Amino acid sequence: MAKNGLASRLYRGEAGLDVIGRRKVWFGVALALVLLAALSFGLRGFSLGIEFAGGNSFQIPASVGTLEQTELKVQEALDTAGDGAEVVTTQKVGGTGGDFYEVRTSQLDTEQANAVKDEIAEEFGIDAATISGNQVSEAWGSQVTSRALLGLVIFIAVVMIYLILRFEWRMAVAAVASLIMNLVLTAGIYSLVGFEVTPSTVIGFLTILGFALYDVVVVFDKVQENTRGITANNNQTYGEAANLAINQSLMRSLNTSVVALLPVGGLLFIGAGLLGAGTLKDLGLVLFVGMAMAFLTSILLATPLLVLLKNYDPRIQAHNKRVMARRGAISRGEVTGKGTAPRTDESDDEPVDPESAALAGAAPRVGARPAGKRPTGARSGRPAGGGGNRPGGGKRR
Repeated sequence: MAKNGLASRLYRGEAGLDVIGRRKVWFGVALALVLLAALSFGLRGFSLGIEFAGGNSFQIPASVGTLEQTELKVQEALDTAGDGAEVVTTQKVGGTGGDFYEVRTSQLDTEQANAVKDEIAEEFGIDAATISGNQVSEAWGSQVTSRALLGLVIFIAVVMIYLILRFEWRMAVAAVASLIMNLVLTAGIYSLVGFEVTPSTVIGFLTILGFALYDVVVVFDKVQENTRGITANNNQTYGEAANLAINQSLMRSLNTSVVALLPVGGLLFIGAGLLGAGTLKDLGLVLFVGMAMAFLTSILLATPLLVLLKNYDPRIQAHNKRVMARRGAISRGEVTGKGTAPRTDESDDEPVDPESAALAGAAPRVGARPAGKRPTGARSGRPAGGGGNRPGGGKRR
C-alpha cells in the first residue's frame, strides 16, 4: 500500500498531476491575485519606514517598562512637544549596552526632536543623556530605491541572456514573467499585512529573485530533457512532455523549498514572533513569502506559460496535430497501437502494407532461403549418392 501512496508516486514521478491541462485555471488565479495586489497597492499602499519616508528614532533603555508603556509615553511626549507628530513603530532591540526600545516617529525638526527627547526623559524619570535620537531624511530612502530598481533591471537582463543561451527565448520569457509575478505577489502580501518597508525588505526582495530563478531552471532543465527531439516521435505532445517533467521534478523542487523555508520560518516566527526581535521580521517575512511563491510560480505559472508560447511555434503545432491525428486513427482502429500498419480484413481488395507485414513476420527477409524442406541426402546443392565429380560416384577402372 505504501508503495502506491501519493508520496511514493510523487517521488517516482508517477502521480500524473495534470498541471499543464489546467493552465487556464492557474492563469485565472494568477490574474485574480495580481488584481488583488494592485488593489492593495492603491488603497493601502506600503508602510514605509523612516529610511524611505523620513522621520526620527529614539532609543530608550528597556528598563523603563514594557514596550506598550514606552510607546504610550512617547506618544504623550509627541502630543506635548511634537506638533502633531505620531509614533510609527516601536520595537525591542538588543545592543552591546543592553536592551533598549527603538521608537520611530514621523518627521521632526531639530528643535522639536530635542523637546520630545526632554519630554520623554521627564515622563520616564530618567536622565535625557540616556536617550539617543537620530534623524533620517527621505532622500536616503530614495537613493536606496533607485539603486534597488537599477539592480533589478540588471538582474533581469542578465537572467534573460543566460536563459536564452542555456535554453531558448521562450523559456527566458516564461522564467522572467514568473520572477516578476513572484515579486508582485510578495509585494501584495507585504502591503496587505502592513509590515514596515525597510532596507532589509529591499534586500529580501532581491534575494528571493535568485531562489525563484533556481526553481525555474530546475523545472525547465527537465522540460528540455523530455522534449529534446520530440518532433521525431508522435507519441506525446509538447504539453504532455512538459507535464511529465513537472511531475518528475515536483518532489525535488518541493524538498528544496521546504529545506529553505524551515530556517526562514524559524527566523520569522520564533525570532521575530516569540523572541521579539523586531529587526528580523521585515527580512523574515519577505523571504518566507517570496520563497513559497517561487515554488508555486515555477510549477503553476512558468511551465504552463512556456507551453502556451511553444504551441505558437509552427513546428510544435504540426507535431501536436500529428500526435492527435494518430490517436484518432488508433481509436477508430485504423492503425495499431505500436505500428503504423492499417488493419484490413481478408475480403478487402487493398494490399497489406509491407511494413506491417514485416513487423508481423509475414514478409520474407531479403536474401533469406525459401522455407521449403531440403532434399534428403543433398548437401550444398550437390546430387545425392556420390562425393565424386561424376554422377554415380563410381571408381574409374
